Amino acid sequence: MGNLSLVTIVIIAANVIISLKGFNDFSFFEKYKFHIGAIQRGEKIRVFSSGFLHVDMSHLFFNMFTLYFFADVVVSYLGNFNFVVVYLVSLVLGSLLSLYFHKNEYEYSAVGASGAVTGILYSAILLEPNMSLIMFFIPIPIPAYVFGIGYLLYSIYGMKNRIGNIGHDAHFGGAIGGYLTTLILLPILFKTNLLMIGLLAIPIIILFVMHKRGMLN
Repeated sequence: MGNLSLVTIVIIAANVIISLKGFNDFSFFEKYKFHIGAIQRGEKIRVFSSGFLHVDMSHLFFNMFTLYFFADVVVSYLGNFNFVVVYLVSLVLGSLLSLYFHKNEYEYSAVGASGAVTGILYSAILLEPNMSLIMFFIPIPIPAYVFGIGYLLYSIYGMKNRIGNIGHDAHFGGAIGGYLTTLILLPILFKTNLLMIGLLAIPIIILFVMHKRGMLN
């Protein structure tokens, strides 16, 4: 992990340049951030543009640092073009899931590449199910699929309990985007990684069951 392709460098550069513009230009930030009321008035560009804005440098660094570690896995299996497809589909689905869950909250707003990055993370886990992660606060390798499943279960908990100033639904939407797009682009995974496909589907199924039963309100 960590061998950056040109397309990954371009995406990171776009995030950095647009985020820095937003840091220094309040009107620019306000014009392009995710905002329920503005989107419902017809400003659909915010569904996309908000994914390249960040609140501050730490927010930007964390997202780009995560992308740095997992991008090359997806590029190596799917190629540059399909990597971009996974990234953008995850970004948009993250925003759309946020729009769906917050459609009645006129003033709800958000920014960040977290949805797109989570989609790349979930895609990488599907492609390299034996991959392990070492977290800063846990000094032993953790199977990537355990992290992925645990992360989405925490996102459900965060959505239900409104924990922190975090777009948990965008993370979840991004993961769904990365999951589905990767399976569409590489259907052979249904033969080679069927167990992993099933395991990673568990939190997605739980989310929709809980939503259907009104348990997220």
